[in-house]
Amino acid sequence: MYILTITCPDRAGIVAAVTGFLANHDAFIVEAAQFGDPVSARFFQRIVFRGNGSIGSPESFRAAFAPIANAFQMDWDLHDTDRKDRVLIAVSKFGHCLNDLLHRYRTGTLPIDIVGVVSNHDDMRDIVEWRGVPYHHLPVDAQRKTEQEGQWLGLIDKLDVDLVVLARYMQILSSDACRRLSGRCINIHHSFLPSFKGAKPYHQAHARGVKIIGATAHYVTPDLDEGPIIEQAVERVDHARTPDDLIGVGRDIESVVLARAVQYHTERRVLLNGSKTVVFR
Repeated sequence: MYILTITCPDRAGIVAAVTGFLANHDAFIVEAAQFGDPVSARFFQRIVFRGNGSIGSPESFRAAFAPIANAFQMDWDLHDTDRKDRVLIAVSKFGHCLNDLLHRYRTGTLPIDIVGVVSNHDDMRDIVEWRGVPYHHLPVDAQRKTEQEGQWLGLIDKLDVDLVVLARYMQILSSDACRRLSGRCINIHHSFLPSFKGAKPYHQAHARGVKIIGATAHYVTPDLDEGPIIEQAVERVDHARTPDDLIGVGRDIESVVLARAVQYHTERRVLLNGSKTVVFR
């Protein structure tokens, strides 16, 4: 099966042109979703279809579809679902999100291929290698941060990585790295953005007496913790909860939210809409 994703200026005739093209090429549509944003005047579409003989190869599909794409000024992509995204996970000393992703990967509930885990610490090596995944220890300090990040980016190129997942990786990426990984690097933030940024968000939340806590998965951009949001979740808490209680609840939410974001991204359900996203669940 294939997934066709489209973003373009909103106007009449887009759905008819796309579905008509697929029908003329004897494609069977399995799933379809679209959204026209009245604010940005942009159109977003995701179609899952099975191709028959007349669809041909992905290359021939792209060549045949190009006139329609050009006519509607489309940014578009065609993904073969038989090819799983190659994912590199970055982690520091907190392993809850990493363990959750590894479990989902090994049980086949998350359709990805984890090609490695990179860390600035060696704490997670045993659990990663026990799962049969290569572990890359790249220590970092203030004097060699640029060198370490260069090694990190080189590893991404070497492993032909499609998606980088920051599973509580406690290092700030440079602006250059963020630009190089634009649209293919997901971070989990341990609070319900945009509130309680920075260090010890759960302690900040406790001090303010919040009644809900949450987590946010977003794309990484040069503006720290300001990237387009993919997924969020919250949990109710009350006055009896200690900061440690909030941390425990928060870690569970972080794991779920990050896994959802990775799944949405790899299933091509997330389309960028300026500083926001359209997510076809």
